[in-house]
Amino acid sequence: MIMRELRLALTALMFLTRIPVPAWVGHSAAQLNQSARYFPLAGLAVGAVSALAYVAAATILPHSVAVALAIAAAVLATGAFHEDGFADTCDGLGGGHTREDALRIMQDSRVGAYGAIGIALALILRFAALASFAPGAVGPALLAGHAASRFYPVLLIRLLPYARLEGGKSKPFAIGAIDLVIALAIGLLPVVLLFPPRDWLAVLPPLAACGWLAGTFKARLGGFTGDCLGATQQVCELVFYLSLLALTGWTSF
Repeated sequence: MIMRELRLALTALMFLTRIPVPAWVGHSAAQLNQSARYFPLAGLAVGAVSALAYVAAATILPHSVAVALAIAAAVLATGAFHEDGFADTCDGLGGGHTREDALRIMQDSRVGAYGAIGIALALILRFAALASFAPGAVGPALLAGHAASRFYPVLLIRLLPYARLEGGKSKPFAIGAIDLVIALAIGLLPVVLLFPPRDWLAVLPPLAACGWLAGTFKARLGGFTGDCLGATQQVCELVFYLSLLALTGWTSF
């Protein structure tokens, strides 16, 4: 039982990041299908990479440069997996007039104007938000933000059907109530451990953003795609950082 859960956790890490995992983990569609409960744990690993990059860079470089390097480290750790999904979603929803058009655009690997503008704005806002934290707050924010933001795509999978063009792949993940509870517990744990209770409210605006995205995806696409999951993570991570700033500013951490 423990080995099975460890295998699923490492499968989630392998799927969402470029962090190496042992060869014995293997790969199968069934294994991947059950791994979504550990998406927030993979997010915590990405947050750790990003936080360590910030701490290391901040010892010799200005705060803003260290923040930029921390963001770059997270992008490298995932291979821009989520950013790519966000850009494709912007292109599809921005340029597709019908459901079929939007889905076809999202399947195109090329980035269009909507995607380029969307990802540029998202990165600028993420940098501005993190650079606004006091130096001692950046690491905790990264750890909590990366973990919590990967719960919301799991919730999206639970809420929506899988949108696909005729002849496309079947739904890639199955999310039961237990999976959702596990993902929620892992996603919230860094928030609870690293922040005072008054700042736990920072997880609620991303929940509202996830609900808005779910409604948009349902109306425009008939459900979610893999790109929608990446877009949801990106939006919810950014909203989480902005929510923390709105709550306290974190000038004394």
